[in-house]
Amino acid sequence: MQRRNVFSNDGSIQSKIVATDPGRVSNLPAGWTNVFAARYAGGMKIYLDGKFVDAADAKVSVFDHGLLYGDGVFEGIRLYGGNVFRLDEHLERLEYSAKAIMMQMPLTRAELSAAVCEACRQNGLRDGYIRLVLTRGVGDLGLSPWLCPKPTIFIIADKIALYPKEYYEKGLEIVTVPTRRISPGALPSTVKSLNYLNNILGKIEARQAGALEGIMLNEQGYVAECTGDNIFIIHKGAILTPAASQGALKGITRDAVFAIAQELGVPIRESNLTRYDVWCADECFLTGTGAEVIAVVKLDGRVIGSGQPGPVTQRVLEAFHRHALTEGTKI
Repeated sequence: MQRRNVFSNDGSIQSKIVATDPGRVSNLPAGWTNVFAARYAGGMKIYLDGKFVDAADAKVSVFDHGLLYGDGVFEGIRLYGGNVFRLDEHLERLEYSAKAIMMQMPLTRAELSAAVCEACRQNGLRDGYIRLVLTRGVGDLGLSPWLCPKPTIFIIADKIALYPKEYYEKGLEIVTVPTRRISPGALPSTVKSLNYLNNILGKIEARQAGALEGIMLNEQGYVAECTGDNIFIIHKGAILTPAASQGALKGITRDAVFAIAQELGVPIRESNLTRYDVWCADECFLTGTGAEVIAVVKLDGRVIGSGQPGPVTQRVLEAFHRHALTEGTKI
């Protein structure tokens, strides 16, 4: 028995005498993992509007338009061996997203970079995942963003494991989901906004079909992207991927693959892709900040290539791991 911080039914943390069970935190809210709960209760620091606070004290107003309307933008960023991978590119995309929705950046790029690095140091991380969020801020119950005088900004530095390790070795089996990717004419896919409901619906449909990920088509029937990742195929020695105009996010890892392909001497280009092209590809892989680079070996029950992660995918993955340790900003 020992005294520990545990979660009460209302979600608050209380100090109680509990039975000692190594690796386990008692009284978890539904859906919380032991690892996350231990970090939450054990001193995780969150950057919130200019200062670092304990995770339990990191709160935003119920009147924040990021919560009320999904009005805001964000970045997911990776930390590898003390190197924040392509941090400047992430911050540039955040600035572009904010400009697109007419939101004023509360900090300069240099200030944001310093805050991201400090968030990693505050949490003792050398490898991890950083979520940088900028919301419209507190306003009234109407839509009007000009009634929100000050954006809210927060940074979470933690760990992430998007897919189980074994899928990086054997590849994913994915499906095409019914929900179509929202048209760039309605909301440009290049804006990384807080409103991910389009992707979430696709993710739900993929899970209902027994898959961890799903391809989303656009209204014309072309492949746009997956629910949380960019998609690439290899066909006759060339790497092909959908353009942003088809509904794909301009992913940071996606951009890294273009540079890696040039380094490896593999032709790469944007192309209009249908499901047929993916079914008949020699190889397929997905990219994303959370996913990194992961092979796809089956789509809609059709085996892709040999049914195993292919040689080009393996070369891209190995090169990505090298770049991830050196390309970016040291904390």
